[in-house]
Formats: sequence, structure tokens, C-alpha cells
Amino acid sequence: MKFVLKCFGVFLTVFLISACSSNNAQKKDDKKKKPNILFIAVDDLRPELNFYGANHIKSPNLDQLANESLVFNKAYCNIPVCGASRASLLTGMRPTRNRFITAHTSKDKQVPNAKSLPFLLKENGYTTISNGKIYHYNKDDVTAWDEMWQPDKLWSYALPESQEIRKNTKRGLPFEVAEVHDSVYRDGKIALKVIQDLKKLKQSNQPFFLTMGLMKPHLPFTAPKKYWDLYDRNQIELPESYIQPKTTPKQAFHRYGELRNYENIPKKGHLPDDLVKELIHGYYACVSYIDAQIGLVLDELKRLELEDDTIVILWGDHGWNLGDHKLWCKHVTFETALRTPLIIKVPGKTKGTKTEAITEYIDIYPSLAELVGLEVPKTVEGKSFVPILNGEKPQKDWAVSKFKDAVTLIKGDLFYTEWTKDDGIAYARMLFDHKTDPLELDNLAEKPENKELVNKLSIELREKWGKDFLIK
Repeated sequence: MKFVLKCFGVFLTVFLISACSSNNAQKKDDKKKKPNILFIAVDDLRPELNFYGANHIKSPNLDQLANESLVFNKAYCNIPVCGASRASLLTGMRPTRNRFITAHTSKDKQVPNAKSLPFLLKENGYTTISNGKIYHYNKDDVTAWDEMWQPDKLWSYALPESQEIRKNTKRGLPFEVAEVHDSVYRDGKIALKVIQDLKKLKQSNQPFFLTMGLMKPHLPFTAPKKYWDLYDRNQIELPESYIQPKTTPKQAFHRYGELRNYENIPKKGHLPDDLVKELIHGYYACVSYIDAQIGLVLDELKRLELEDDTIVILWGDHGWNLGDHKLWCKHVTFETALRTPLIIKVPGKTKGTKTEAITEYIDIYPSLAELVGLEVPKTVEGKSFVPILNGEKPQKDWAVSKFKDAVTLIKGDLFYTEWTKDDGIAYARMLFDHKTDPLELDNLAEKPENKELVNKLSIELREKWGKDFLIK
């Protein structure tokens, strides 16, 4: 009898140990099944890329990522200025007349109690690392991150003479061509840091939210010479929309003060054609440069065998005018400033398809949360685009963007903008139909035959610009 009891005891012990081991293994497996997120933010990147129909910018790594992703053909930022756009995206909250307005937006100051995307992930077991420019301010939303890192210099020039000019002027030169290694510039340093992080995170059982905040192609257009050499300036042409039609409200244009802060840029008037082409050349070179840095990171993700466990999302914080409408930079509500590159690679779900569904940046937060199985906070105003990933109908077919007094409703092929006062009353209007006028050169808003359509769009704009839009 004692022998039987002893055997039973041994069996029970082995069974319990086995069961515990099995449970522990299951828990580990469950943790591993929660996908990682590689979050790539690119400053001032417009959708002038091969997978958007362009064929002149050399970006093989972005092209390959797009071939494995869902590509959004109609993605729009909610405000075309970096600080405000980033705070809006990371909180899933709309800009209003009084919230998320300028480049110098601080999430902590404007919506301190809102639970940001990285904070939500961190409190649910993710390791969160901020590299480079994610928010505008380096220490914004500090409690959301396990680690925050920046390279030594925000505005970097490689050549001593360029550095000296930068010390003694407001912004320095608008471009630089230097025969240096990629890692001399800021974004090259960021790529190396992200690669180090991947190696470290590979050893952990925790899922990660790893960011790569690239500065280029933001001004100044500084990149190693080999990227400039990819392009023949004699082949660069002025934009087809290099015109400011008289039918367009004067409020739609600006003096592109951001560019004029750099040396050797005329302080007034339109730019000489040769300078225009030099700037376009510099922008292209910078896109090719950051493409190479993204390629290094994606190669490391694959080498470490993390590729099948990691969602990769890449976005530009807004569009950019590259001479379109004789404008430079952002800060307007033409499509060139609002439309953005947005691609997402979800293992097992995406394979290079494209969607025409209208998507706005506040939709990114709830989408990523749904993909990793987390409940979205009530403050989030966006709608998940996961149904599109599943081949289903999108949850909405419109977007709203704004800059200063201008508010734009994007619906189908229509781009309708009103400039409004604090009370919401319009003092200027602009309407384009992209089916017949993709370059936005013919303002339809003041044509008598469009009066009924304009009135309808005006009502719809107010219904959709957000319940808090006019609240001070």
C-alpha cells in the first residue's frame, strides 16, 4: 500500500510539474504571439514614390516594403505641420481651432490626460523605445516610453564650412553635398541605433514598439554625394502645377517662410528656375538616403528572424510642396500638403495590395490597437482600418484636415475647403474635383452652378470636423 501511495505521489508530482511547465510554455507562446510593431516616421515625405505611380525617385527598399504591405493611395494627415500632426496621430484625436495647431505642439501640455498609443502599449506589456523624431519635442509623453534616444545634433551638416555657416545664421545652407559615410548624418545614426535595439529586443520575450523617427527629407537637403549622383539635374522638370490661378483664394498661398530662413534663398518673390531644380534634386537625394537607412533596418529585422512576428508601419507626417502651385514646404490645404505615404505590413495579411479607401491619420491608433488585441481609449476619434486589411468595407469614406483657419473635407474625388472665423462662419471657399482637376487648378466653389453642392458640403464639413472643433 505504501509503495502504491509512493508511486502515486511521484506520478502526481511529475504531472503537476508537467502541467506547470506546459502552462508556462503556453504563456510564453501567448506572449510571442502578440506582434511587435516597427513604427517608421518620415519627416516631410510626400507620396512621390514608385508605388504611388512616380517612376523617377530611386527607393528600392520602400518599393520592396510596399510589395509586402497594404498601400493606402488616399491617406491624409489631419494637419500639415509636424508637431501637431504627430500629437494628433499618437493620441488619435482631431486637431481643432485651439488644439494641435503648430509645429511646436506638446502632447503633455495640450492633452496631458489622453492615453497615447505608446502609453497604451507600454501598460499592456510592450517595451517602448522612441528613436529620433517621433513627437516634436524630445521629452514629450515621457511616461509612455521605456527609452527615449536622440542623436547628438538635430540639424547636422557634414562639412566644416557648412557647420560654420550654420553657427552664424538662422538655419544655414538649404542643401549640402558631401562625400561622407551615411552614418555621419543624423538619420544614418538613427538606423544604427534601431539595429542595436533589434538585437537587444530579440533576446526578450516581451513584444516591442520600436520607433524610427527620420528627419530627412526635411530641410536642409543634406545627404551623402552618392545619393545626389543618382539623379541628373538636367532631367528634372518644373512641376506641372507650377502656377497660382486667379480663381484660387489668396488665403491658399503663403510665402514659404520656412524655406526662406535658409541662406541664399530670396526673401521675396518666386524662386529662379535653376534654384527650383536644385531644391528638387536635393529632395530626391534625401529620399534615396533615408530609403537606404530603412533598408538596413528591414534587413536586420529579417536577419534576426523577427520579420514574421512584426507589424511594420511607415508614414510621413504630412505632404510637402515641391514647387507645386509655386509653393514650398507644407502649411496649406492643397492635396500636395495633405496627402501622405502610408503603408502597413502585417505578417500573414498583406501582400502588396492597394486600397482607394480614404484614411486619415487618427485612424492609425485604433488600427494598431485592434491588430494587437487592445481596447481603444474613449478619447480616440479615429476609426480602425483593419476591416480593409480583412477585405471588408471601410468604416468611413471621408477625412477632415485643417491648417489655421482652413478646414478641408475630403470625400470621394472632392476636396472642399472653408476658411472660417472663431464662430465657424466662412470667409473664403475652395472646391476641387480630382476626377477632372487632379492638380487643383480650377476652383469650383464660386461658380453659380455649384451653389447647391457647396452648401451641402459646407453642412457636411461641420458635421464631421469634430464635436470639440470650436470649443476654446
